[in-house]
Amino acid sequence: MSQAKIGILNYNTGNLHSVQNALHKIGANAEIFNTPEQMASFDKLLLPGVGSFGVAMDHLREYNLIESILEFAQSGKYILGICLGSQILFEQGSEFGTHKGLGLIEGEVVAFDPTKMQDNQSTNLKIPHMGWNTLHAKKDPLFTGLDDEVYCYFVHSFHMKCAEKHTLATTKYGYEFASAVKKDNIYGFQPHPEKSHDNGLKILENFANLR
Repeated sequence: MSQAKIGILNYNTGNLHSVQNALHKIGANAEIFNTPEQMASFDKLLLPGVGSFGVAMDHLREYNLIESILEFAQSGKYILGICLGSQILFEQGSEFGTHKGLGLIEGEVVAFDPTKMQDNQSTNLKIPHMGWNTLHAKKDPLFTGLDDEVYCYFVHSFHMKCAEKHTLATTKYGYEFASAVKKDNIYGFQPHPEKSHDNGLKILENFANLR
């Protein structure tokens, strides 16, 4: 196991300790922090989160964290956003109005289209997308040791929308959407690895071991 020091950013969006516990379970060195001054001391950055896009960005601004995140990204160090943390990596989100994101990945975060919410048996699907579903993954170090189809746990009403070149995995819920994304050293992962049992732990282990 890599002993890279992973910083879990606390910006009042929840789920911190379950993510930290999952990282500790696979032997990673992970600490929760909440100030821009601390960020540079970490080798990798993890942005967890549950809630809404605009509120998350408001919290980052309130705590003067945006510039530090952008500097961390520019340094070439790896960043992993989880669920809401993956969505705020984008240029904008449309939850409760249009909100500017971090702009680290080109694209936007949009609501599931309710007119397309049917499965193969024409059964109406509920929003939010909640429960276990399959990621159809491309080859990438984040998925080392996993099959091309990775079963993970989702909870979300909005999804990432970006170019094919940044789409690392897709999932079908009514229609296909980007469920994992990547641009250079920036990763976004829509499901919750900390709730996805062995598959999720393997993804976190792979992130910890990225060089």
